[in-house]
Amino acid sequence: MNNTKDIDFLLTLENVIASRRGARIEGSYTAKLFAAGTARIAQKVGEEGVELALASVQGHKDEILLEASDLIYHVLVMLHTHDLSLADVVRELKARHD
Repeated sequence: MNNTKDIDFLLTLENVIASRRGARIEGSYTAKLFAAGTARIAQKVGEEGVELALASVQGHKDEILLEASDLIYHVLVMLHTHDLSLADVVRELKARHD
């Protein structure tokens, strides 16, 4: 994925997720997830991680893509629950690379 605009969408998604925290928006899965609390968010991250791993073992690219997308979304929600961001993750990865 070399398209910067595609990667930039993660920042857009992160902003949408942040805007849903503490909001009561009817029909918003993200707002509902935040309201359910940290344990539920952690459960979803675990579920999506397992589903991604199983899809990988089965080698179904479409399923891998769907589950990876779900996992990344739920990780972003979890990060915001702890007042962390994608930028914080990038800084950590860069520090490990140096």
